[in-house]
Amino acid sequence: MRKLLMNLLVLLALATSLVRGDEDFLREPPDYIKECKIADKDFVNCSTQSIQQLFDKLNDGIPGLTSIKSFDPFHLNRIRISQGNSNAINLKVELANVKIIGFGHTKVLESLVFKKDYSWKTTFVLPVMKLHGNYSLFGRILLIPLNGRGQVFLDADNMTITMHTKTRLYSKGGFTFYNVTNCRVDFKMDGLRSYFSNLFNGNKQLEDSTNKFFNDNWRMLADALYTVITQTVEDILLDVLKKIFHFIPANFFVNDIPTPEQLYGKVKPKPK
Repeated sequence: MRKLLMNLLVLLALATSLVRGDEDFLREPPDYIKECKIADKDFVNCSTQSIQQLFDKLNDGIPGLTSIKSFDPFHLNRIRISQGNSNAINLKVELANVKIIGFGHTKVLESLVFKKDYSWKTTFVLPVMKLHGNYSLFGRILLIPLNGRGQVFLDADNMTITMHTKTRLYSKGGFTFYNVTNCRVDFKMDGLRSYFSNLFNGNKQLEDSTNKFFNDNWRMLADALYTVITQTVEDILLDVLKKIFHFIPANFFVNDIPTPEQLYGKVKPKPK
């Protein structure tokens, strides 16, 4: 009877920890992360290698991190965007059932961490980035009036992304963690191929000529879709980074990172 009671208590403790989620993190540095010291002169090179190794591991899947189902391809349910920043662009766009291919081949160029607040600036290249999904579009691109629903295909070449990430440090289980609060990206690319089906409700000739115009003038189209593309990439990265850095302590990336008390001067509540 006593043994049965002990087993029940152990199971109850395990179930409680799983419900809280507080125990769901790494306690030992994994072999796919390079530990760096921000006080070292070679920190930027070390950090760049570390983040590259993290991206490479994401492609295979991080053991224990079940909240990220797939990194490449990555799936988004829905994105809604309205923009009207010039006479040439006035759009309402909705994307649904979006699949993005290409993050598995990420090449990290530089990873900076700022001592003031431990925010990051990360620059990386996607040799190929493909987006496929359902679209609903109303408005104007490059002075062309558009009103359609169908499928969209975007294929970008050598997309260089600069990611600005804001974080708040918090403590859990004797470790310091990053709470990623904001992610903003800028990008440039070497080429963009696109196709929008059913642009003019079945007028195939007009649809084909418009798609050809978009591809012949891809730089103008990239500018017109800048907000659509950046929000898509930001949504992906923010979701992935939040999950990773609630699972892997910041100490394993920056060995000499301060505690929240040391950085802020008082305890900050951990994220819910």
